Amino acid sequence: MTQIITTHKNTDFDAFASLVAATLIYPEAVAAIPRTVNPNVRAFMSIHKDIFDYVDRWSIETGRVTRLIVVDTADWARLGPIAKLNQRTDLEVLVWDHHSGGDIDAAWKCQEAIGATVTLMVRQLKAMRKLITPIQATLFLAGLYEDTGNLTFSSCTAEDAYAAGWLLDRKADLALVSKFLRPAYGEKQKDVLFEMLQNTNRLKINGYSISISRIHIDGHVGNLALVVRMYRDIVNVDAAFGLFVSEEKNGKQKCMVIGRSDNDGLDVGTLMKSMGGGGHPGAGSAMLKGVNPEIAEQMIVDLIQGNQQSSVQISDLMSFPVFSVPPDTSMAEVAKILRHRGCTGLPVVDDGVLVGIISRRDFKKIRKENQLESPVKAFMSTRVISIEPGKSPIQAAQVMVRHDIGRLPVVEDGRIIGIITRSDAMMYFYDLLPD
Repeated sequence: MTQIITTHKNTDFDAFASLVAATLIYPEAVAAIPRTVNPNVRAFMSIHKDIFDYVDRWSIETGRVTRLIVVDTADWARLGPIAKLNQRTDLEVLVWDHHSGGDIDAAWKCQEAIGATVTLMVRQLKAMRKLITPIQATLFLAGLYEDTGNLTFSSCTAEDAYAAGWLLDRKADLALVSKFLRPAYGEKQKDVLFEMLQNTNRLKINGYSISISRIHIDGHVGNLALVVRMYRDIVNVDAAFGLFVSEEKNGKQKCMVIGRSDNDGLDVGTLMKSMGGGGHPGAGSAMLKGVNPEIAEQMIVDLIQGNQQSSVQISDLMSFPVFSVPPDTSMAEVAKILRHRGCTGLPVVDDGVLVGIISRRDFKKIRKENQLESPVKAFMSTRVISIEPGKSPIQAAQVMVRHDIGRLPVVEDGRIIGIITRSDAMMYFYDLLPD
């Protein structure tokens, strides 16, 4: 297979519906499902597995893929292991998404602030005069209703309502939609909600009533978003946040942050984006690994206040001007510079444009002494991982950990304007620690 359609981990109905809709728009492409799928979507897939064609994403030979169509996200990190395709320069990427932002540099995008991604797909299906079956219409309506709260969320638009009407006109089954959108709420969820209510913390910030509850959970607990929504309704606040702390296999903590807002002025999705996650104005989440949950809680407060350290961007922490070397510098000269400056790597810049990175690791490629006179361009890494100046310190730290690198060039319009190191990011986090 050379063309695949995929979506984010923890696939919800909007993501799965958009995936199926994309197979109608791109009939030559194969739908590839992530390993992790929401339980209600998994149940729907199990019952209708003979109707929808898709393959397991982990079975795909990524080396043969020439076109990647991504739906319901524009972030590489949300794609899981398949995100390694971002290293391919010969890959054509198309994006359909209703979230703002994202780091996928696509050749083509349909990205608009609208209630659900499947609404964008319906628009295209209507333009192409595609015929859809009642079960396809039902799935698409489930995706639309899930992400718009049955057309009640503030992110919902008139086009979402028109799309819902079009799907109902094509025999979408509302009873079936209601059945599969009914989230599971069992003993585990009840226990979590009870503990959240015992650990609630009510605050008044910038005129908003906020409630934050931080608890530890053991093992997998599904539908935590439902728990947070119920928690917000019970404590009757403008926005509620659940911080669910658990331990990974390596012994380190991870913290899932889930927020729900009922106030148009408090955009939870934007707050979560600043923490490396995403979402909508009324709902969002972020996964923080290796971050003290107390710091995560303080970050939420700081972000709502809007004037604290959590609003810091990469441009506030980066070093500039950047010391760099041109590509024709000899390796011997680079070695001297690294020793003299006490650093482990340098950007290689040609006429202001970042073309590579040379690090101490690259000197292991040298086999003969006379190779020290070779230009740095012969040994530098051209697969440069960079970041934009408007990103957050958390996002920078995540990128450095993911790619096991110690520094990130800050690039704007193709030109390097600064550099942030792992130490810079860590110092930021240490500064957030309470005295």
